[in-house]
Amino acid sequence: MKEIRNIQFHEGSKEEFLPGFTEEFPYIATRAWIDAYIGRCVPWHWHRAVEIFYMESGTLEYRTPNGIRTFPAGSGGMLNSNVLHATKAMQSTEETVQALHIFDPSFLAGERGGRIEKMYILPLMTAPQAEMLALYPDRPQDTELLRRIREAFHLDEGAFGYELLLREALTQIWLLLFHRLREAPQSQESYHTGNEKIKEMMIYMHEHYGRKILVEELAASAFLSERECFRVFQSCLHMTPAEYLKQYRLQMAGRMLANGDASVTEIAQACGLGSSSYFGKLFREYAKCTPLEYRKRCREKRKSSM
Repeated sequence: MKEIRNIQFHEGSKEEFLPGFTEEFPYIATRAWIDAYIGRCVPWHWHRAVEIFYMESGTLEYRTPNGIRTFPAGSGGMLNSNVLHATKAMQSTEETVQALHIFDPSFLAGERGGRIEKMYILPLMTAPQAEMLALYPDRPQDTELLRRIREAFHLDEGAFGYELLLREALTQIWLLLFHRLREAPQSQESYHTGNEKIKEMMIYMHEHYGRKILVEELAASAFLSERECFRVFQSCLHMTPAEYLKQYRLQMAGRMLANGDASVTEIAQACGLGSSSYFGKLFREYAKCTPLEYRKRCREKRKSSM
């Protein structure tokens, strides 16, 4: 299982980059240490892969354009393909650790356009009420699903037949989720109309965050008016374009601090955060430590995990 302590993005599409995820075998199991992320949160992002997760410890808040859900230790759930989401650790007294199965739907469907995809995969992927399915241990109907999700992490990756056993385990989980969806009352939720527009503007910010970005050019990247640009950001992410851009710049600065030797001044300029003093002030507010303290902490954690 891969240990994940920061978020990375694909060049071009700007979806989340999933290390070890390949076309030949579109699956990874990860353990995300949310407290290690800058600001103890994972910023807004999306990926085509579905994620099925289990909370090992702590409490995690999930945000999507349609609302907020909280997952304490022992709970779990499924986040559907291409859903915009962000997460945040809610406790400071206990580490927030999340185990995730992340896989492309084709891993279960097999041939695109085939019967399995049409009958079992697409109906769950496209159901509005299946944007996120939450599973809690105090609900009897969820206990079997949570057990199967946990046990699938313990399959031996080096064993002969691992890939087939994994696909079988995930297929059983998927089928149980499908039954849950069919039995649940029909939701009035609908696809958030701003989803594609917000993604286009997020991609533009990801490509140009190192320089000043005007609202008019950001809006134009998604063929929107400035007023509509602000409305879509507030509706989908519950923040202004400037707030999202600042958060993204600080996330990128955190990556540069953790993975390189550039000076604080160089990082501030590269991330569009102005002077080193202003960057330091913003970073302390966001990460609760100075940039150099953050770099030292990341290097110490990297050494201790070797």
